Amino acid sequence: MTEDEVLHAYAARAAEYESLLGSVEDMGELDRRRIERWAGGLEGPGLTGPVLDAGCGPGHWTHFLQGLGLDVSGVDLVPEFIRSARVRFPNVPFRVASLRALDLPDGHHAGVLAWYSLIHFAPTELPPAIMELRRVLQPKGRLLVGFFEGDSGEPFDHAVTTAYYWSVDEMSAMLQDAGFEVLDVESRQVPGRRPHAAIAAVAAVARSEKTS
Repeated sequence: MTEDEVLHAYAARAAEYESLLGSVEDMGELDRRRIERWAGGLEGPGLTGPVLDAGCGPGHWTHFLQGLGLDVSGVDLVPEFIRSARVRFPNVPFRVASLRALDLPDGHHAGVLAWYSLIHFAPTELPPAIMELRRVLQPKGRLLVGFFEGDSGEPFDHAVTTAYYWSVDEMSAMLQDAGFEVLDVESRQVPGRRPHAAIAAVAAVARSEKTS
């Protein structure tokens, strides 16, 4: 999928998406607990700085993280989502941005949430996107990725537009190649839904950063 194709597909169904999935109350309880547990880890020693909800959609998870006391902002490719998020959650900063080029300084963020926001990247496009998330994270910054678990790189007909499955092993390998250390992995299958997986990872400290 090209970025323009994803943008237009979501823009055409933004109102429908928000009505069905635009609230934390519409999300599964296990998802809420998982994200809350990850957010708690951002208060560890040596971690300071803002948190980014990368691919925030209509902003519900961004607002949720702010409610947990985090300095958080949201970015999304779809202007319709950002306009709605700004109206619904006026105290949270949102802006339109591509995950391919975030226009943010290197090493500035303590955490990045990428909750189902990488699912439309084709296999050749996903590693550079993960590298961009690593770029904006400070050493020891935390990442949480949620995705559909399955045969790596296998496309499927998502409700909005083509998405891709990834195995936990392959997603973990891409994270490690981008400079992350995997902290923990979760997989689960809810009847009637596609298999879910989540990986929490930490931005590894480069040798140059250790000696500087």
